[in-house]
Amino acid sequence: MTTTLETPNPTDSVRAAYARIAACGRPEVWIRLRAEVDALADAARVEARIAAGEVLPLAGTVFAVKDNIDVAGLPTTAACPEFAYIPEVSSPAVTRLSAAGAVVLGKTNLDQFATGLVGTRSPYGIVRAAQYPERVAGGSSSGSGAAVGLGLVDFALGTDTAGSGRVPAAFNGVVGIKPTIGLVPTLGVVPACADFDCVTVLAPTVALAGRVMSIMIGPDAADPRSRTWPADVVLSAPARPRVGVPIDAQLEVLSDSYRRSFAATVDLATESGMELVRVDVAPLLEAARLLYDGALVAERFDAVGDFVVAHPDATLDPTVEAIVRAAAHKPAHEFVHDTGILVTAKHHAAALFADVDALLLPTTTEHPLVEDVLADTVETNRRLGTFTNFCNLLDMASVAVPAVGGPGESFGVMTVTAAFGDQVALDIAARLAGSDTAVLAPEVGVRLAVFGAHLRGQPLHHQLQALGARFERPVSTTDDYLMVRLDSKPPKPGLVHVPGGAGRSLPGELYRISPAGLGAFLAALPAPMALTAMTLADGTTAVGFTCTPAAAATGVDITDFGGWRSFLSGALA
Repeated sequence: MTTTLETPNPTDSVRAAYARIAACGRPEVWIRLRAEVDALADAARVEARIAAGEVLPLAGTVFAVKDNIDVAGLPTTAACPEFAYIPEVSSPAVTRLSAAGAVVLGKTNLDQFATGLVGTRSPYGIVRAAQYPERVAGGSSSGSGAAVGLGLVDFALGTDTAGSGRVPAAFNGVVGIKPTIGLVPTLGVVPACADFDCVTVLAPTVALAGRVMSIMIGPDAADPRSRTWPADVVLSAPARPRVGVPIDAQLEVLSDSYRRSFAATVDLATESGMELVRVDVAPLLEAARLLYDGALVAERFDAVGDFVVAHPDATLDPTVEAIVRAAAHKPAHEFVHDTGILVTAKHHAAALFADVDALLLPTTTEHPLVEDVLADTVETNRRLGTFTNFCNLLDMASVAVPAVGGPGESFGVMTVTAAFGDQVALDIAARLAGSDTAVLAPEVGVRLAVFGAHLRGQPLHHQLQALGARFERPVSTTDDYLMVRLDSKPPKPGLVHVPGGAGRSLPGELYRISPAGLGAFLAALPAPMALTAMTLADGTTAVGFTCTPAAAATGVDITDFGGWRSFLSGALA
């Protein structure tokens, strides 16, 4: 199920947001908050565009941006004051959201240089969890997670290299979408590990997070790492997804309360109709350790090492500085060795996803107190990344959603899929959250109209599910079609076009299927069935079923039943 967003008045939304920020008393969320008058000027421009007839899907929303993502005219600091620069243009993600009518309120705090999962590594202050301020907000997108969790903004942008968008989602009770690497351009983002960085969105609901993500997705010609949806992209999770859950031994790293909360979430997933199976994720967990403990951390020196070395008097977090400086000394042969480990882990992951539609994992291991993180920031951070660190290393997509936790702490889970399985991850996450979903790639694929054995509940519907087709809505033909019962197994109808309104309007269902999926579907289509272009009663054009003239001539005319399901029930319409 999908949902649409209401469109509140943009000016009212901005004023209300600044009132909430003033009343909240959480200044550590922000590194720079725009002057309210400037945000109101943007809101007025949005209203003028609406008045001119533009359709703006995010009009009336306000958002925050992690301060390692460029917003034109606002300093980008990456939580290091001496690193600051003022970009002339916004990152593609921000540009696309502003074009859709959303208004930027400011830049949010983060673990310096996006290095950490705790939210305590910033000279701009420790960011505390939205609901439980004695606990950390998580990082590195700490301010963005807290801003959404506190209800200060409608959504916020973060980044995620090792879990930096998903851990704050868990600790602030919000949704976090980490797309497949490259679907959202990272141009205009201060890199942490350039090959593994993602722009993420945090929002209160799956539906809003998905809507925002769908607007940000798309290649940028200036970004060599940006990617497009493949021709065989899966556009929907199956009705009963098969979901992998780690074996018990791999969950021992969880705190006692988190272990109980995860078990309860697994039970809920089973009750919702998912098929849960235990899987061994040991090779994935081994790969996860490479991001900080292996030679791949050299990417962090490549990102900001020259600055750190050249500015010894800069306001550097000691832990972050130590990580970046140590990364300079990783030898090339270790980097090659660790790359080989990733290849092996990717092979294991491919075998996993050949058997399951997604993994269901705890987002992190515990929700630590601020004082405990300050006492042992390195080891705590290492534990928090147990289940998140491997996702980008192994080219996966993930969606984090809140789940019921123990008293006094926030808890969340995440769905994980292979690259470009983003829609599957989102659909399953929505079911876990009891929420509406959203369509991440609304313009991708081909519309396919079905009227017989491929309808939901009919014997060949599984073919559409196997190809990842997504149900859009019930539809009807124009009134110039006949339906005949063909002599086939299983029984199926054929549509016959009779121009001039000599037939009747017949009910069916509209799906969207990937181009490669349509090709596979057509290649497997048995005689006398065929596919053809057709225009539906509402004017939508689609590919639809027909049959050969010879089969139609020998078939039994069942048009008067008013559709295939009515024929099967024996009811004349």
